[in-house]
Amino acid sequence: MNMKKLTAFLLAATMTFSLAACGNPEVAGDSSAPAETAPAAETPAETPAETAPEQAEVPAEKQDVSLRIWGAEEDQAMLQGMIDAFAEHYADYANFSIELGVESESTAKDTVLTDIEAAADVYAFASDQLVDLVNAGALQSIDEMDGALQAYAGKSVADIKAANVDGAVEASTYNNTLYAFPMSADNGYFLFYDSSVLSADDVKSWDAMLTKAGEAGKKVGMTIASGWYNASFFYGAGFTTGLNADGTTAIDWNGTADVSGVEVTKGMLDIASNSAFLAVADGDISNQIASGQLCAAVSGTWDALAAQEAFGDGYAATKLPTFTAGGKEIQQAAVVGYKMVAVNAYSQNAGWAALLAEWITNEENQAIRFATREVGPSNKVVADSGEVAANVAIAALAEQSAYGVVQTVGGNFWDPTATFGEMIAQGSLVRDDDAAIQTALDTMVEGVSAAVQ
Repeated sequence: MNMKKLTAFLLAATMTFSLAACGNPEVAGDSSAPAETAPAAETPAETPAETAPEQAEVPAEKQDVSLRIWGAEEDQAMLQGMIDAFAEHYADYANFSIELGVESESTAKDTVLTDIEAAADVYAFASDQLVDLVNAGALQSIDEMDGALQAYAGKSVADIKAANVDGAVEASTYNNTLYAFPMSADNGYFLFYDSSVLSADDVKSWDAMLTKAGEAGKKVGMTIASGWYNASFFYGAGFTTGLNADGTTAIDWNGTADVSGVEVTKGMLDIASNSAFLAVADGDISNQIASGQLCAAVSGTWDALAAQEAFGDGYAATKLPTFTAGGKEIQQAAVVGYKMVAVNAYSQNAGWAALLAEWITNEENQAIRFATREVGPSNKVVADSGEVAANVAIAALAEQSAYGVVQTVGGNFWDPTATFGEMIAQGSLVRDDDAAIQTALDTMVEGVSAAVQ
């Protein structure tokens, strides 16, 4: 795009859209926004791509634009570089003041929903949070920003969809509306291991892996006190979760699939009670890998660098192992998902926020994210590169995807499943007490299925 050219009409529209991101300013919580600054006919949403005005010279007077963006702690330096490049790229159009803050993709929803208006203009989150954020009115429709994206970034929403893998686009879409820019296609987990301690055959099953790890004086780590991770045992055995129309979660883990929920729990207890197993707190896998006590760990690409440094020449990765339940060897499944970047529906600079979100998720910056953090790209061009294809962690994720489940759950899913997992991790349940295990499963299912308040 010629950066000396700009659609003056759409520039004004984007400025207007910063006040009218949610349509009616009063709905957006900004009753002070003067009505005359938000003429509906001038919003980018009503400027079809095929009739967009010709680009004009950059106006003499630039806007002052303030934005806040959140990203993961480990991504701060990388994101700051992207932000600086964004400000330089659009320097002819605005004077930017962009504040970068720390917020993990895994906790973004909870933080945003605490006070949506106080949340950052731009933030990243995991795909399983999309529905709750949309239902809470926290996300700006990206479809409505099409005109601004074309005028500034030189690409349409259709271009952005075409540039990313179908699964990532679908995960960023709700009720046929795009609500976020796809950022990565690697939000799933698999097994990292040290091949100098464990062989490829050892890591095929939990039984063999734990036996070999124990003989070597090492441990295998996994987070159990999380419904994102412990669901892998139930999904592998054929159990399901789903989202009901009223926002509640449908869950059948206390029943029977290929085996019973009690038998799956017993299989988990067998693993958790093994002296070579280490139950790791959610988010602490990288620290435990770095400690040197682990020879294998269940995690995702975000911990690839930590595993590579710890395991050295033995660094390897593969799909999750099988586990024993009800006398059967069951392939452990995994939750597969995506990460994306969205615009706060209450942003006072929604047009520029959308451009910043597009910038940090575009092809160039997805390539930077992969090179810097080994994050699996959703962009098709980057994903098809030789560098990505040769990556150990990405290859393991691809192998695991054959046994992957897209987890669809409501907000009440997380606390009961975390509590249930903690009971297993702490040995609060006795393996041979079927009645107590069934009661724990019933309690979990009741809590998960409860009406959303």
